[in-house]
Amino acid sequence: MAKSAKKETPLMQQYNSIKAKYPGALLLFRVGDFYETFGEDAVKAAGILGIVLTKRGNGSESETALAGFPHHSLETYLPKLVRAGQRVAICDQLEDPKAAKTIVKRGVTELVTPGVSYNDNIVQQKSNNYLASVFFDRQGVGIAFLDISTGEFLVAQGNVAYIDKLLQGFRPTEVIMGKRQYKAFIEQFGNGFYTYTLDEWPYTGDYAVDLLHKHFEVKSLKGFGIDRMPSGITAAGVALHYLNETEHHNLQHISNIARIEEDRYMWLDRFTIRNLELVGSANENAVTLADVLDHTASPMGARLLKRWMVMPLKDKKSINERLQVVDYLYRHKDLRETVVEHIKQIGDLERLISKIGLAKANPREIAQLKRALQAIGKLKELIIGADTKALKAIAGQLDPCEAIRERIERELHPEPPVLVSKGNVIAVGVSEELDKLRKVAYGGKDYLLEIQKREAEATGIPSLKIAFNNVFGYYLEVTNAHKDKVPAEWIRKQTLVNAERYITEELKEYEEQILGAEEKIQVLETRLYAGLLAAAADYIKPIQLNAQLIARLDVLLNFAIVAEKNHYVKPDINEGTVIDIKGGRHPVIEQHLPIGEDYITNDVFLDSVTQQIIIITGPNMAGKSALLRQTGLIVLMAQMGSFVPAKEAQIGLVDKIFTRVGASDNLSSGESTFMVEMNETASIMNNLSARSLILLDEIGRGTSTYDGISIAWAIAEFLHNHPTARAKTLFATHYHELNELATSFSRIKNYNVSVKEVNNKVIFLRKLVPGGSEHSFGIHVAKLAGMPPKLVQRASEILKRLEQERTGGERIKDSIKKMQKQAYQLQMFSIDDPILVKIRDMLNNLDVNTLTPVEALMKLDEIQRLLKN
Repeated sequence: MAKSAKKETPLMQQYNSIKAKYPGALLLFRVGDFYETFGEDAVKAAGILGIVLTKRGNGSESETALAGFPHHSLETYLPKLVRAGQRVAICDQLEDPKAAKTIVKRGVTELVTPGVSYNDNIVQQKSNNYLASVFFDRQGVGIAFLDISTGEFLVAQGNVAYIDKLLQGFRPTEVIMGKRQYKAFIEQFGNGFYTYTLDEWPYTGDYAVDLLHKHFEVKSLKGFGIDRMPSGITAAGVALHYLNETEHHNLQHISNIARIEEDRYMWLDRFTIRNLELVGSANENAVTLADVLDHTASPMGARLLKRWMVMPLKDKKSINERLQVVDYLYRHKDLRETVVEHIKQIGDLERLISKIGLAKANPREIAQLKRALQAIGKLKELIIGADTKALKAIAGQLDPCEAIRERIERELHPEPPVLVSKGNVIAVGVSEELDKLRKVAYGGKDYLLEIQKREAEATGIPSLKIAFNNVFGYYLEVTNAHKDKVPAEWIRKQTLVNAERYITEELKEYEEQILGAEEKIQVLETRLYAGLLAAAADYIKPIQLNAQLIARLDVLLNFAIVAEKNHYVKPDINEGTVIDIKGGRHPVIEQHLPIGEDYITNDVFLDSVTQQIIIITGPNMAGKSALLRQTGLIVLMAQMGSFVPAKEAQIGLVDKIFTRVGASDNLSSGESTFMVEMNETASIMNNLSARSLILLDEIGRGTSTYDGISIAWAIAEFLHNHPTARAKTLFATHYHELNELATSFSRIKNYNVSVKEVNNKVIFLRKLVPGGSEHSFGIHVAKLAGMPPKLVQRASEILKRLEQERTGGERIKDSIKKMQKQAYQLQMFSIDDPILVKIRDMLNNLDVNTLTPVEALMKLDEIQRLLKN
């Protein structure tokens, strides 16, 4: 016999029909004063939130798991669910339960996902919360980045490497794509992102274009400069579609869409962003460049700083405009301090105006908007007189929006509550009706005292008192000693041990007036506040422009503060091809030196004529990697518009920075260290340009020594002999054999990070000096790392033996020359042995003068094997 279907209550029928519309989402279902979760959702919620898991309909046919929390705790619990990677559908009551004749109408009012959130407890203050939408087609890959919390909407289109770089730089919290494109996304960009797949239909036809036209109320996307980006447009349209699907319909704050101008910014590939540790690090507790440079006064400044870090400029005029403002603020400390105070008062205007656009701003946030606009007015007056064009331009565009600021000041209570339902949101004098109702509702205490006084005198009951309860409202209480004095027209409602409670017609009428007034006040205040909110929304565009300008000013001001604090200098940015850094320092390492220890500065000179490639040798731990990174960071900081950690810096514009620093295993995807290293290096070799800066550290160490040296050697040759691009290169290596390159190639120079050996101990001097290094001091480093003394001693013995046995490069070449001589002598005789013939031909075809030590070793090995066979 078939099992009978589970019996459902009307409430659970309603729940299941709503749940079916949001597959994959955890449904928070409002029941009275609680948000409830049922079934699998309840099990998940209880685990994530640490709340009690219980049962509904215990023992009955409709039994199901249940977990819930009070509705006013939503702000506490929702962020925890979203951070745990849950998509959360919030289902609210859509009507007053008192007015409902059957079951209360309910519906999902918002679907919150990691990439679609504006809740202050979910989004990070100092970081954007981007939703990325990706679309693959024949033209390439389209991508859109949308932050609903700030209204930013950006579009790009390009090859896989470019999109990969953008994904690494923007670090979206959620990436959406069509179901059929999920496999291609994972293959190209890995599985390090939170992803969600959509049905294919929004990607077809003109749906995405039409959606963008409708949203921005335009007939063409030409005005936004994105009309020639078909795959980017599709990605952007689907991002808007996704917001609608997640029940976000008030999107007027998304008032613009902009193209990410690839040719305006320096190219930083994913490896460089990771290796230079700009905004994040794979190493636990690592300090990033953002940590050192961020002393911004507002969250929107902090967010813009991170954007500038991953997108440095490569246009001299734009960079110098930034540097001029930084220089001016650097020299005017008093102005700087006043500006900081004003920016702090403005706060996160960008996210505040977005909440107004979403119609989600509370009364206190509107009060903050008023304060922000006041501060903008003062700031404008303060900087309009600056004698730098760029700063004047910022001041000129600031708009204090006087009309809306005055309206808020006039209509909003000076100290409003967070919730409109709490009352006292609208100021006195705004609405005559509201003022009258308040008099009735809140002036009632005096009136009640009058009734009490009058009735006490009329009845002769001195202890008479008026009170209120939820059962029968206002009442008169008379102690038993005086109950014989109660007038006949009073109606008795309750008998207590020592007293009686009565009501009168007059009290009932007044109660209706008070309670009616309170309800009317709430309705009226809600309506008036909604009007104020709508009026503020009319100023979205000018306020968003204010936010962008203040964020820009905040970052430039921050650069001036950091420059003074950390002793940075203004770099000289020019169109030349020289990088000349004198007394350079690593901005992060210098901040974390032991107390009393000075950072050892270094000079670096690179150009495309005399010193294009520097081979840097020296022991591990001597500071080769730090030197490479600091050079990259100084160039990057300069092109962001920041002062730099150096005594002097002349930077010929760099259009791309490539790094290959350290082994970065990708073993989880089945690739060896060496394979990853070669992929990254191949990416550099295939994309370099004449203005590139290349930082290579220990290339080839993931394979055997001979292979490693051969590859490193070939890379250096390739970079030197490139027909069109003399890319400036720092090449750190522990292969001392590479020092021979300098003898054959005019633009390759040898340097080493010096060390001093005193009494068999190594002192790291961390100074870059001309010339190659002979030793790696690996055993000394092992000793410093705390290896057992016996192990270190044994390693020294083995090293000595190997050094005695090792055949030097020159001796190998001499051996080959002797063998070539023998080959010429052999030609005088008839040789019948085919092996000897082969050896003779091999030796005759060798050019000893162009042979590298590694190639010589390999040839000898080949000859030896022929003879053995």
